[in-house]
Amino acid sequence: MASKTHQRVAFDDSETRSEEMHSTIDQWLEDLVTLTDEARASEQFQNWLDVQSRFHDYSARNTLLINQQCPEATRVAGYRTWQEEFDRHVQEGEQAIWIWAPIITTRCPECENAPSYHEQIGCEYDETPPEEWSRGLVGFSPTAVFDVSQTAGEPLPDLDTEATGDAGDLVPALTDASDDLGVGVRVVDPEEWAHGEAMGVCEYPDSDDDQPLVEAKARSNQADLAMTLVHEYAHAVLHVDDDTERSKREIEAEAVAYVVGRHFDLDTSNSAFYLAAWNSDDPEKVRNRLGRISRTAQRIIGILDD
Repeated sequence: MASKTHQRVAFDDSETRSEEMHSTIDQWLEDLVTLTDEARASEQFQNWLDVQSRFHDYSARNTLLINQQCPEATRVAGYRTWQEEFDRHVQEGEQAIWIWAPIITTRCPECENAPSYHEQIGCEYDETPPEEWSRGLVGFSPTAVFDVSQTAGEPLPDLDTEATGDAGDLVPALTDASDDLGVGVRVVDPEEWAHGEAMGVCEYPDSDDDQPLVEAKARSNQADLAMTLVHEYAHAVLHVDDDTERSKREIEAEAVAYVVGRHFDLDTSNSAFYLAAWNSDDPEKVRNRLGRISRTAQRIIGILDD
């Protein structure tokens, strides 16, 4: 699986590929919630987070698939994309990495299916003819991609960036991002800090008209301050009106901070994921949490990148 003690998977059989991709994700989730060794569970989870940090705009299920097939992947693209956009070619004998790609086509406004399946299921919508339907998502299909390490050709100059603790302008960018996230934010001087040993807090609103308020204690370590802000932003985005146990909310917030920090080349190796808090949860709940982590990290990274 994701750790070094597990064998990587491959989806070589086209007839069973789709089913195997689904079952592999389900098995990964089953393993995560049934592992009794907390260290192994945390390693497996952190391996996925590492992949998610490199592919922040991918869905949780696609980063799970990449993690299972090629956990060291850093940049993936389709066979022709490598050729046409990067002047690189996939080397002979390399094995494809299979992910889910969206199928976008014209679809029925009523049943939201492509014309062929719309007819197959007997949908009776007839207000507008198919040629006037708008395009939209109708499903997903297995699609082959390859990591840059499987290709040769012109170099990609930005791939060798070393991870450092230099936060650059990340802290002011995060404070500027608060409006887009619908969150208030304050960086408070240590002498004015009123929250004890906590380095950051998220105060939830009393009414729907108010917004969450994130406060972080100012410090010289800007990388640490940035991660505190992301952690508390994650609480503000994910946990308003959420009565889940605190320990489970903390895992989600810390995981979001880990993904965002890794994306911006910060050293987040000291993050703690107390996955024992998930032991009583079924795989579907864990799947939902991974999706929430992935989407929230995507949203924050997208705002900061813009």
